[in-house]
Amino acid sequence: MMNDLPHIAARVFGAPLMLARPKLDVLLSVLGPRLTGAYGETLALGGENAPGDDEDLQITSDGVAVVPVFGTLVTRSSYLAALSGLTSYAEVGQNIERAFADPSVRAVLLEIDSPGGEVGGLFDLCDKIAALKTQYGKPLWALAHEGALSAAYAIASNADKIVLTQTAEIGSIGVVAVHVDESGADEQAGLAWNFIYAGERKVDGNPHEPLANRAREEIQADVDGLYAAFVALVSKNRGLQAETVRGTEAGVYRGASALDVRLADAVMSRETALAALGSSVTSTFSQFSTNRKDKLMNADPQKIEAQTHVETPQPEQPPAAPAADPAPTPPQPAAEPAPETADQAAIEAKVSQKVRESYAEMAQIAAQAARLGVTLDVAEAMAKGLKPDAMRRAVLDELAARSNATGVVAAATAPTATTVDSPIVRRARAAAEKSKA
Repeated sequence: MMNDLPHIAARVFGAPLMLARPKLDVLLSVLGPRLTGAYGETLALGGENAPGDDEDLQITSDGVAVVPVFGTLVTRSSYLAALSGLTSYAEVGQNIERAFADPSVRAVLLEIDSPGGEVGGLFDLCDKIAALKTQYGKPLWALAHEGALSAAYAIASNADKIVLTQTAEIGSIGVVAVHVDESGADEQAGLAWNFIYAGERKVDGNPHEPLANRAREEIQADVDGLYAAFVALVSKNRGLQAETVRGTEAGVYRGASALDVRLADAVMSRETALAALGSSVTSTFSQFSTNRKDKLMNADPQKIEAQTHVETPQPEQPPAAPAADPAPTPPQPAAEPAPETADQAAIEAKVSQKVRESYAEMAQIAAQAARLGVTLDVAEAMAKGLKPDAMRRAVLDELAARSNATGVVAAATAPTATTVDSPIVRRARAAAEKSKA
């Protein structure tokens, strides 16, 4: 494990981090002595935030996918696979994409318990989340349980709604870089480092000599630029003024205090958040479908028929009407073409919406059927005019047929006697008859 320390040190010292101060203190206290050889213990970065091996995408009965964002966040973690508590941005992005793309998922909840981590890869992940939201149009909530700090809060800010538990912490909107001056320790250890290099700034900021002003200014400029990008991201996602975000001064807010600075929207438990999100998407979908059904059910059939055949040459009829009957009734169809056209567009929109709703429901049935080993072709079903209920019956019939087939196979395991006698059998039977006689 000690062979991994140089890799970890390179990611902590001299590199900008979006990491909460307590976690940074832990890293510095753990890494510092080990880099100088003071201790021989192995290193674990995860602590209480380390995710278990069984953490994976979960989908509730309401169609809410729960995506875990746990532990210290890094650009990639392949070479640190043996360490606990590290989650890569690539892994988080893949899980979020899986959730959005799953047809059985109606909404996504990011369950976050992270102190933040590296800068590299964070903004690319946030861009990916924004693109997935636009592509799939599914609600995205973030739950801080028990912390969404620094880089983790940047991820949470992409959500439509941020909620946190009573004791959860969020915020720490800031960037930090650490330089360790080991020159004093080197001197005490009798070590003298000599760098032979080309390029005036090649060894700026190295740990074996005090930090030069030029190196400090360059690191500060890098930190300031990343901080500005962080502030702009939160400002855009949360609808806040940049000055408001900067005004937090990288402060950390617990529970209800986060609502006062508008970094969160509600305080609730994990169970309540899941129920609220599931209920919102279910009620919205049901109400949406009910409204469309009621409007179509209450529509005047004669009016719908007239609107459906609006392409007939009705505009030619009004000129002949006054000659046949001067009454004011005949001109009415010609006087209201625009309302009928508007009504026709509304009817077509309703029909299109019902088709989309049917397709979405049938896609969910097909996805659920696939888990049971039954394959359904949604496009073919729609071409045949099948409805979701018919698809459900087809799945049940298929499963019932398989159950019956299994029973038949199980009952017919023993071979039955042949109905055609062999010559040997015939001779044996004849001999038995003769002995009886």
